[in-house]
Amino acid sequence: MQPDDELCLCFHVTGRKVVNFLRVERPQRESQLADCHGAGTGCGWCRPFLKKLFEASHNDADVMLELPAADEYARGRTGYVRAGKGTPPAGATPIGPA
Repeated sequence: MQPDDELCLCFHVTGRKVVNFLRVERPQRESQLADCHGAGTGCGWCRPFLKKLFEASHNDADVMLELPAADEYARGRTGYVRAGKGTPPAGATPIGPA
């Protein structure tokens, strides 16, 4: 995943926005990432990835390189939503074809 790819597909929050939020705001709990343009408050698909970035920010690690490629990430979300595990809000990046 590249920094300008969307990490939160529901609210169009890029990885770069999340990383900068972590660097500047220094949240104490991962739930505070919701203050970064609503990241993680939609379907829930991005929460494990946000957690990885949060933990990495406390260990000075670069996790962006470990995240899946943007197309693989979007396909994963499609499967997640189709399995009934989350519902994207209106205006979210649409889920892909079956």
